[in-house]
Amino acid sequence: MELLIGRVVKSHGIKGEVVVEMATDAPEIRFAQGAVLSGKQGNKEHTVTIESARPHQGRLLVKFKEIADRNTADSLRGTKFFAAPREDEEDEEGFYDHELEGLRVIHQGEEIGEVTGVMHGPAGEILEVQLHEGKEVLIPFVHAIVPEVDLEAGTCTITPPEGLLEL
Repeated sequence: MELLIGRVVKSHGIKGEVVVEMATDAPEIRFAQGAVLSGKQGNKEHTVTIESARPHQGRLLVKFKEIADRNTADSLRGTKFFAAPREDEEDEEGFYDHELEGLRVIHQGEEIGEVTGVMHGPAGEILEVQLHEGKEVLIPFVHAIVPEVDLEAGTCTITPPEGLLEL
């Protein structure tokens, strides 16, 4: 299974950098120096090696070893990069939105609310949770924050960072 990790939006500068819109919650791993990426652009396939990557206005500026100038960088516009799942993602299974909606949300052993929806963004999914106290919160659907989903029990357990439920 291939995972979409980013897409080239445009070139940047004259030295062959490209602006990449991320679609991963682990850019520091997926876009690490020396990583080899497989990309698809229509019927074309590209294999490139990351020379450097740095954050820029919510996106990444990436320099590939194989791309020396702006014209070559422009030719990558629209390329989607894919990666095989990391070892720690191998056991993770995907969920359909309808399976997540209606799950009871458990925090520190207590039921605090219910999943009312799922938002899909460029960096991943976000659970919309209606808390019993009446407030709605958005919880990133990443393993660090939602370590357990039990469809049979109808629950998902969360371990949010401090302050997330108060936003």
